[in-house]
Amino acid sequence: MPNPLQSVTMDLIDGANTNRIKAPMVRRSYLEKKVNHRELRGRDEWVEISYEKAIELVSKELKRVREQKGANGIYGGSYGWKSSGNLHNSRTLLQRFLKMGGGFVGSYGDYSTGAAQVILPYVLGTLEVYEQQTSWPLVLEHSEVVVIGGANPIDTLRIAWTSTDNQGLEYFNKLKNSGKTILCIDPIRSNTVDFFGSKAKHIAPFPNTDVALMLGIIHTMLKNDKYDKDFIQDYTEGFEVFKDYVLGKKDGVIKDAKWAEGICGVYEAEIKALADLFYSHRTMLMAGWNMQRQHHGEQPHWMMVTLACMIGQIGLPGGGFGFSYHYSNGGVPTTNAPVIGGMSLGQDDGGGAEWLKNSASISIPVARIADCLLNPGKTIDYNGKKITYPDIDFIYWVGGGGGILSSTIKIPIL
Repeated sequence: MPNPLQSVTMDLIDGANTNRIKAPMVRRSYLEKKVNHRELRGRDEWVEISYEKAIELVSKELKRVREQKGANGIYGGSYGWKSSGNLHNSRTLLQRFLKMGGGFVGSYGDYSTGAAQVILPYVLGTLEVYEQQTSWPLVLEHSEVVVIGGANPIDTLRIAWTSTDNQGLEYFNKLKNSGKTILCIDPIRSNTVDFFGSKAKHIAPFPNTDVALMLGIIHTMLKNDKYDKDFIQDYTEGFEVFKDYVLGKKDGVIKDAKWAEGICGVYEAEIKALADLFYSHRTMLMAGWNMQRQHHGEQPHWMMVTLACMIGQIGLPGGGFGFSYHYSNGGVPTTNAPVIGGMSLGQDDGGGAEWLKNSASISIPVARIADCLLNPGKTIDYNGKKITYPDIDFIYWVGGGGGILSSTIKIPIL
């Protein structure tokens, strides 16, 4: 399948229409050391400088902040989208460098799966969102129903952590022509919905109501006594508490299909039909990360796992769930072949780099950087513990969109 996000790469490197930054750049007011240079941010002029001058500016500013505020004044915030290759992993190189200099402020999690990757280890004992999915050949051979929920893989599979070979797109193309029952659950008519066309059914709940929709399905399964009791008994904990919640025994709110319709906008009859469809057919639930990018974002993926447990097909060929089919060719068969090692933070070298054992002096949730900059000293809750924001004065960013150095200097990604 054609991938325009990769075919344009050569034009981005050098071409008549490229807007690529080809040299280090700095704001003129900062370069001229004007006292009020902060007031010009967003309106200032950018000027090219030599690499020698850029290195001088960065090193002097880094030294100043380290002397005045210590490691907690420096944010090594590179997100990770980067130059390809193990040796040139810019995020690793930056954090190794900053740790050698005395430490820095790091980050927890990422924007893609910020809520899911916190809750899923408690639910599944594993991160899941970045792990191997049930292999596509098994899905194509054994799955009867494939649900694509909160994902737009036809768009998102055009990218990958490095370069993509488009195999993920090819497998979705095979799924389209497989004759299986395909459901796209998405509030909008995405490019994925258009891609499948008449080969898939589009169900459009209101945004951020995925949990209510799944609760309505689960209630129907309970009332019809169509759920896998053996799987629940053997492989889950806490089901009776959850069951009482669904039946409204404590709060008086019965989470049935009619109740769910009032929240998610999907008709009661359709919700009930989904419950029967999932239980009576080998079903693969392919959930995206969109649904966890919301308030209480930990709940949709948790509920999806619960629904899969009630269907009882986790571990069966083509059954269960997967949270990464829409990203970086998830589900494509892989091997256990050795991979060439590259630069690391030093954790695995047998003790020769003790100063790298804990790469960050302190870390904050990655999505809270703006809150941290605005409110140094503020204490927040994160994953069962308290975190106090440091007073950051220097942001060092490499290998990712933005290219921020001390909020003043931009260096191109080469």
